Amino acid sequence: MNYKLSPSELTYLYDGCKHCFVLKVKYGISQPSIPMAPIFSKIGGLQKEYYSGKRTEILGLGLPAGIFTYGEKWVRSRPFELPQSASTCFINGRFDIVAALDDGSYAVLDFKTASPSEEKVDLYSRQLHAYALALENPAPGALELRPVSKLGLLFFTPDACEAGSGGRQLLHGEMTWAEVQRNDQAFLQFLAEVVKLLDEPTPLPETDTCQWCEYRQRLASMTGSGGAPSAGSPTEISAPTCPRCHGPMRLRSGSRGDFWSCMNYPNCKGTMDA
Repeated sequence: MNYKLSPSELTYLYDGCKHCFVLKVKYGISQPSIPMAPIFSKIGGLQKEYYSGKRTEILGLGLPAGIFTYGEKWVRSRPFELPQSASTCFINGRFDIVAALDDGSYAVLDFKTASPSEEKVDLYSRQLHAYALALENPAPGALELRPVSKLGLLFFTPDACEAGSGGRQLLHGEMTWAEVQRNDQAFLQFLAEVVKLLDEPTPLPETDTCQWCEYRQRLASMTGSGGAPSAGSPTEISAPTCPRCHGPMRLRSGSRGDFWSCMNYPNCKGTMDA
């Protein structure tokens, strides 16, 4: 197998629920979409538009000297071979912005509208490492920028508001530069753990901590095709897990009566008698 890994999915989705992560990467089954609040996308877009083409020194935060050059570009890496695994993986995603530094190297940066914290820096470092490795080890025809010498996050924390003229309002906040120390060995070890998880049987649903696992289990316990339950239908019955992939199952009707069918069908054809 050659798994496609999104840098963003290596953060919250991987840490949030291993079951949902495997369903997304391995079977293309996504969690129901909850889009980010549009205001955060708007702020990020305005930042990238404003800083593109400007010197990094404009922020006065001690960033390495260079020019914000590449904004919102797609990257795709070659397949990475990992120890003790016949499977490979590749990175596919889109970064926020890259600065071309005066020394001939590059800095991969992410804008975040949030208060900085060590936990956020550690979490988002996976994204930055993924982008850096993809830029330095691109698939044929993909964007190549090398070497990447700096990784970091630019946090914007709004803390003041004032009225402007002509019906305008000004939002002020502190910008904080948080450098991420590059450690390719540790990140490749993390990728090896990810691929090992994907090669193994699907983890059991995390119904105690993941709302979407709980939702799918409750949906699977209903009769019919997953729509609204009919009068008197059970909604609290625990559905079994698939004997083949350990994914969620749903109750279906066939020529020989009711049976449990894997919700990963047709990728998985596991069944159980009802």
